[in-house]
This record gives sequence, structure tokens and C-alpha cells, in this order.
Amino acid sequence: MKKFNNGAIFMLTVVAIFLVLYRVAFFIVSVPSASMYPTIKIGDRIVTTRIWKKDSVERGDILVFFSKELDEMMIKRVIGLPNDRINIDSTGKLFVNGVEQVEDYVAYADQKSGEYVVPEDGYFFLGDARDHSFDSRSWDNPYILEEQLEGKAQFIIYPFSNWKLLE
Repeated sequence: MKKFNNGAIFMLTVVAIFLVLYRVAFFIVSVPSASMYPTIKIGDRIVTTRIWKKDSVERGDILVFFSKELDEMMIKRVIGLPNDRINIDSTGKLFVNGVEQVEDYVAYADQKSGEYVVPEDGYFFLGDARDHSFDSRSWDNPYILEEQLEGKAQFIIYPFSNWKLLE
């Protein structure tokens, strides 16, 4: 019977640890649309950490979630947290709980207006390229439930020319 050398055992151990971490701690997503432009571009590969504590989600975080309505994974920015009141006026200005939000990351605003009250276990999402984003404003049910949240986008790893931390 042939024995493994120490190098082979080390490599197998490293691969096993990576695979466990990949399933438990993080995953990588590929972005299929321009809805988060210019923050994230089509084809960017993003390292995403799993969300274990839902109360760690903050307004402005870029999250990956599963939309039951659309039957697909999506990536958007959290605008409304549980119990928030969202108002988007006809000029595209965003108000959360009556306070106008400064959104330096919005590339292309639009005039989709509306008022929303986020349910106790829900979140409201918008894309950064508002005029190209199919987001909470367009869905039959504008809220994503806590149980549908998958992870928080941390940084772009590919293409290397786009590498950056996401805040």
C-alpha cells in the first residue's frame, strides 16, 4: 500500500478547510446586471460573507438574497430595515423615517416614486443605478424577508482591475 507524503496530506487538508469555509463562512457571486453600477459592474466576482446575525444588517449594506418572487439570487443595497418608513418623491429623493438620505453612490436616479412601510421581518432594496434597477419598487411584494438574506458583499476579486472593498 502506497503512503501519502506530507505535502499531499497538507494539500488535502488545505482543500478540505477551504471547502468547509466556502460552504459555511463565505461564497462568491457573479453579477449579471448593471443595477448596481458604478459600484459593481456586470461580470464582477464578489466575495460574500454569510449572514448569521440578522441584526448586524445595516442600511447601506450591499446584500445577496434569494427572491422567491423572481426565483433567483439578487444583489442590491439595503435601504429599508424592519419597521422603516420609506418615501421616494417624484424627483428621486429618498427619505427614510422622514430624513432625506445622502446617496453618493447613486449613478442614475429616476422618478419612480412611492411610499413603503417595511414589515417587522422585511427589508427594502434598491440598486445604485436606479433607472436600470429592477428592485423593491418594481416587485409585486417589495420586501425581502429576513430568511431570504444570504450574505453581505465584501469585496470584488475579479476582474483584478476592479478589485475593491465594498462599503
